[in-house]
Amino acid sequence: MLISCEMGEEHSLYSQLKEIPEIKDCIITYGSYDLVVKFETSTAEELNTVISSKIRKLDKIRSTITLRVI
Repeated sequence: MLISCEMGEEHSLYSQLKEIPEIKDCIITYGSYDLVVKFETSTAEELNTVISSKIRKLDKIRSTITLRVI
């Protein structure tokens, strides 16, 4: 997942994302997107829950793009 956040909130958001068990890797980047997040789920329903209920609800996120890899 590619995440854009509010300016200066990259490290705070990084810390919050690392607390989500499904997230396997999180990298701060610079450019159009501020963070690249890799997470794993077993089902499409779990995928939707992680995206909607755990990641997108975090404060300071402006936008996300999900890249699904099977």
